[in-house]
Amino acid sequence: MGMTVVEVIVKKTRETKPARKVQFLVDSGAVYSVVDGKILHALGCKPYRRKTFYLADGTPLERRIGDAYFEYKGIGGPAPVIFGEKGDNNLLGATTLEALELVLDPFKRELRPMTMSLMGAVPFR
Repeated sequence: MGMTVVEVIVKKTRETKPARKVQFLVDSGAVYSVVDGKILHALGCKPYRRKTFYLADGTPLERRIGDAYFEYKGIGGPAPVIFGEKGDNNLLGATTLEALELVLDPFKRELRPMTMSLMGAVPFR
């Protein structure tokens, strides 16, 4: 299986100026994205809670979680983010992909716009 790597702009919020281009490994099986904590701190992002995660072998890891704004090819949105520590890789996870309305095409190994339906809406007349 191939890996998909993309460059994404990360900021504290949509309105803030400081931004960093970050290389991410796309992991659509991960819930949260992971960004190097040093980058997030430099951008002014602050963690607001801690959570324990478990590796495939059962090893527990505790990481801090906050929020950041992500932008890919002009499409942006806020999402929760894990403050990565030494040895962690930058990962682009499912909540960020959903915030950006993107899906991973596993055959072409690229991000594509998500097809969305609006259920229960009344057509404009």
